[in-house]
Amino acid sequence: MKILFISDIHGIIDNLSIIDNVIKKEHIDKFIVLGDLYSYSFSKNYENDSVVEKFLVKYKDILVCMKGNCDSLADVDKSPFSIIKDISMINVDDIDIYITHGNRYNCYNNSIFSNGVMIYGHEHIPYIKKEYDMIYINTGSISLPRNNSKPTYTIYENRRFVIYSIENNIIDQIEV
Repeated sequence: MKILFISDIHGIIDNLSIIDNVIKKEHIDKFIVLGDLYSYSFSKNYENDSVVEKFLVKYKDILVCMKGNCDSLADVDKSPFSIIKDISMINVDDIDIYITHGNRYNCYNNSIFSNGVMIYGHEHIPYIKKEYDMIYINTGSISLPRNNSKPTYTIYENRRFVIYSIENNIIDQIEV
């Protein structure tokens, strides 16, 4: 199974055509958006309706969305696809992968989950950290990166997570 993870779109469509190409070129089986689909304060150029209607809806058969701290309940309720409100777990290749936005659970706040991988966004900074029996992956932001990082996304395949910049450069990777 090949899984694509992105986070923190914040209503900005600029890099979604690149993600569209990645989905097609890489033959993605599951597309996971780790929250903050929408925005009302970070950008004057937000296009929430375009993000949903022109991009995410066309992938609803392979789409899993998490609710981010900038996604209002009104947006979640009117969404044409399900948005999971806190944390979820998928098991792929006998690996428990915890998916969340990152504002509640992350490498700094995890006393519940063990023996797996937690992947999230929220901080807008891509990284991979291994602590004890957990691997923490922040996929960064596809739209509003911080700390001089580039817009990024993550692909999982065959027990390997790779964080890529939108220029297709490897930022970090780990085998599980």
